[in-house]
Formats: sequence, structure tokens, C-alpha cells
Amino acid sequence: MSTAKKRAARPATPAAPPMPSFETLDHTHRQMLQTLDDLARLMTLLGQPGQDKTVATLAAHACRFFNETASAHHEAEETFVFPKLIKEHNPTLLAHVRRLQQDHMWLEEDWLELEPHLQAVARGYVGEHPEFLRATLPEFDATCRDHIALEETLVYPEARRRQAALPSAASPSPG
Repeated sequence: MSTAKKRAARPATPAAPPMPSFETLDHTHRQMLQTLDDLARLMTLLGQPGQDKTVATLAAHACRFFNETASAHHEAEETFVFPKLIKEHNPTLLAHVRRLQQDHMWLEEDWLELEPHLQAVARGYVGEHPEFLRATLPEFDATCRDHIALEETLVYPEARRRQAALPSAASPSPG
């Protein structure tokens, strides 16, 4: 006869967010590349007569994308993808993941500098910002593109292999 007491039911908790699928992560990369192309287009149009509305639209879109979609994407990588790879103690893989984590910090730092200028351009204040944007956007663009290349050529394929090797290798739900 058991002397254990039946414990009270635990209160309901919100469901944990599902891990985003790699297809979702890849899709965000494609969106990011398009947004970077749009920022390059913005720079060519900036200051050209009759282009203020297009420039403002491109700037507003970039702000929304990097504040929302890109930020959530990086958070998903930090939460779901990188920790599993760090646990493997593979020095080469660990170095790549650490670099990607550093990239996230640099991209966030760069974005904190860029965003107010793009917000101003989105609101029609174009005169004061082109010089700053011309000086800073190329580095932001290069960091984003290098970051995506490293993820898609080395880190994501390894994460996919490891996920497929798990006993319940069901595809994660989109996120």
C-alpha cells in the first residue's frame, strides 16, 4: 500500500513556443537579403527628385523588418538552434556558433545606430541622413550577408543532421 499523497494538479501554463522550422528560418534569410537589396536601392534613390515617397516606403519597410522579423529570427536561433550545437563540444562548430552569436550582438548594435536614421527618412526627413547611411549601411549589409552564408552553408546543415538523427525526428512546426 502506497503512502504517497496524490498531489494537486498543476495550474495550466501557456504552451512553449514551437521551434521554427528550418524552412521558416531560410525564408527569413531570403526576406533579409531582399530587404538589404531594398536598402541599397534606397541609397541610390535618396536625394533624387520625385523619389521621396519610394525612399520613405523602403525605409519604413526596413525598420519593420529588422525590428520585428529579423529580431525574432535571431532570438529563435539563439533559443532553438545554437544551444544544441554548442553542447556537442566540436571545436570547429563551436567557433562558428560563437561567431554567429557575436554577429547577433554586432548587428543589434549596428541596428541601434541605423534605425533612428531610417525612421527619420521614413518620415520624410531625408536631408540630414544620407551621409550617415552611406557610411554605415555597407558594413551592416556585409555582416548580414556573411552571417547568412555561414548559417546556411555550415551551421544549419549540421543542425538539420542532428535533428534528423533524433529518435523523434519529426519536423518542427513552423514558427
